[in-house]
Amino acid sequence: MKNNFFQPPYSQRSIAERLQQIQSGKVGFYSVGLYPASLAYNCAMQNKCLDVLLAPRPGRSLFGAFSDHSLSQMDEVVLGRIESMALSSEDQKRYYDLSDLIEKCELVILSSNSKHITNDVNLAFELKHKLNRHCVVIACLVGSFCYDNDSQDSYVLCERESQLGFFSGFHRHAALLNPLDSFTANFCHPDALTALLASKMLDKISPNIQVSAGIHNIEGQYIKAAKNISSIFAGFGHTYHIGNPGLLPTLITVLFDQCLDQAAYVSMIRKDHKSLYENQLLPITELGYGVEAIEASLKVDGDFVQVRDHTFSQLRAMVADVRGSMMLPVSGNPTRNFQAGVVLAKKMKRFKRCPQSLEEFLEWCEEENLQLGGLEGINSLKYWPQIVKKYSIPLHDCSMINLLFMCIFGRLEIKSIIYQVFTNSIELTSYCQESVRPIHSRIYADAVSNIDNPMALNFMVNSILSTHNEDTNSDFSNSSFSSSKGEPFYLKAMKIIESFFSS
Repeated sequence: MKNNFFQPPYSQRSIAERLQQIQSGKVGFYSVGLYPASLAYNCAMQNKCLDVLLAPRPGRSLFGAFSDHSLSQMDEVVLGRIESMALSSEDQKRYYDLSDLIEKCELVILSSNSKHITNDVNLAFELKHKLNRHCVVIACLVGSFCYDNDSQDSYVLCERESQLGFFSGFHRHAALLNPLDSFTANFCHPDALTALLASKMLDKISPNIQVSAGIHNIEGQYIKAAKNISSIFAGFGHTYHIGNPGLLPTLITVLFDQCLDQAAYVSMIRKDHKSLYENQLLPITELGYGVEAIEASLKVDGDFVQVRDHTFSQLRAMVADVRGSMMLPVSGNPTRNFQAGVVLAKKMKRFKRCPQSLEEFLEWCEEENLQLGGLEGINSLKYWPQIVKKYSIPLHDCSMINLLFMCIFGRLEIKSIIYQVFTNSIELTSYCQESVRPIHSRIYADAVSNIDNPMALNFMVNSILSTHNEDTNSDFSNSSFSSSKGEPFYLKAMKIIESFFSS
């Protein structure tokens, strides 16, 4: 899949002309939705609407993402400018469509959700070929995992379409009505020059947006999906445990760290991982990265083996997106996934149980005017077990999402245990502390806590005597020294989760 701004044959003149075209080129948003519509409002408010074109999906209202209350607060003149961004210059009675954007723009961002994005990507590249617009760059906004019905496989879209750009930034859509508000974003593409040029195009559409370039499209999209799930948990924590302020810093820290740790594993799986840092026209430090790479290694059979790549964590706008989605805003509204977590907390407090099914949770959300199409965190959570397996994510690096998955999708007979962990601040704090440890680490802690148990005492003695722990490590998965009868709920939940995800 070719997806950059240049096409051979190359010459000094053709490249110079192409750079000028890109400099003066337009950015198109297809399908629209809340983020592009809010961004368009900000651009129009600054009278910067000449560089942006909009094409709503057929059958979708241009302003349909806004509530009636939000629309009532907007300036009619600004709304008229947004309308002009979407009306065909040849036929003022017709909205632009995707083919128009590909003909008129140098960068087209598909803002479709997970329901439509795969088909939209295929259509966009078909139109590029049909219209002979091979140098138009296609990117997406989607923040959830995709699902292939034929192969029954869940995946990150940018992994399959590795040349697809990814645009991501944190925003409070209500705050975008403020002409003084400023916000940051990242445009990621595996080719550093494409990322730099596209980010400059986006950076100039409004004085309020600052867009940085990055090369981590796959990691960025994974973080977005994991962040959307984690934001549900954050909304729950802020609401249900509002009277336990000591819990929230721990909960939010673990949710944040695990999003980045998971993406660091996913980064190592990408097939073009090595080329991200080699054979680039620009060294990535010139894109704003502080260093060339941040890597983690483990000692395996006497050799250090690279297991994680955290270089993407230098993309500050991306990290800010994760942090911001888990916080209550000073102004504007929390993310819709955060709002879904608020609904979960209120209903669990009322009914004193977990939702009986996904369908019941969605009913709760709809009662609060939250539509499934905007809840990408829930769309991703449905495919979570497959994602964990596909990308070999260790359970101690995704323990919080695992717990949320069991709260909504677990069997009814175990939800009473999950409920106790969710709603008891001591249990949840303990879960946050203990579930992030690898299994073998917890076995040592279990043995120390039950040193009066002869088996635990013998285990510790042998561990200390053993130089390489060869005799004890083989029994880690079967070791338990505490009585299951007196186990706290968080330990029971951890064992249930480990059993489910290991099967």
